Amino acid sequence: MAVQGFIIKGLLFTRKGKDCNFHSLCAVSKQEQEQALAAALAGILWAAGAAEKATVCLVTEHTYVTSNPDYSGDDFTERLQLFELLEKEATEKFVYDHLQCFKEEGGHGVILFLYSLIFSRTFERLQKDLDASSTHLLQPHAGGFLCRQAVLNMILTGRASPNVFNGCQKGKSQEILHGVLTRSDVGYLWWGKDTSEDDRLSQVGSRLKTPKLPIWLCNINGNSSVLFSTNRQLLSDWKVERRFDLYFYGGQPPQKKPVQLTVDTHSHHWERNQPGDGHVAGRRFSPVEMLIRTKWREATINWNGTIPFF
Repeated sequence: MAVQGFIIKGLLFTRKGKDCNFHSLCAVSKQEQEQALAAALAGILWAAGAAEKATVCLVTEHTYVTSNPDYSGDDFTERLQLFELLEKEATEKFVYDHLQCFKEEGGHGVILFLYSLIFSRTFERLQKDLDASSTHLLQPHAGGFLCRQAVLNMILTGRASPNVFNGCQKGKSQEILHGVLTRSDVGYLWWGKDTSEDDRLSQVGSRLKTPKLPIWLCNINGNSSVLFSTNRQLLSDWKVERRFDLYFYGGQPPQKKPVQLTVDTHSHHWERNQPGDGHVAGRRFSPVEMLIRTKWREATINWNGTIPFF
């Protein structure tokens, strides 16, 4: 879902001669989709490589590593071949030419991208990015693995920071914990039903909450989704931020297209109880609304006729 945010970035804000509106996003040809995917993957790898070089991993028929007491082969890792690209445009072209390796049904696209991300970042940089709170990039879950926050931050910012707060902070044992150092094109919002506002280390900082473009990777109770606006000025013009539309996509099968939400950050308390705005007194709020309020604290959200997600 993190990659989806960068695809939306490409389709909405970087295509030449295309309007930044929801209709243009829905009327995308297959070729434009593939170009956007290649640009998204290449851009993420290039940022992870500190804008110096990117490494793309592809699986081949040849075996480059033999099994030994220190390594148990999986018939995949030992067949990886690494390709180093020294220009962003060359990286994008290479990924586009080999896009089938990343998107074929039943293939190893996610694993190849993860390997490419790690080798682009380099082990030396990864060791500097991580801290005592997170020494691994993956964690076991239900017979598989989940990406830790460091991987998500590496995709979003190019740096594998394990935490979501701004800068560096001291942990409970006075150890130095690494957070986010710069704003990125795609941001991050997080809300969980067991969230504690008193836990400062778990609170998402302003650098992730306020990205350069109005696109956010979202984590709601452990489920990933994307929230975005088609108005590029949303985060740079306070007047636009008074009342605006956001589009939410959770990626679940029942949801076939993004839901349009209208956010009002300057409504009065007596207006929040009007039946027409979807905020009838006494009703419980959707987790999506709670997520949006982590960014716009007193906002009211109108679902425009859609039944709220719970």
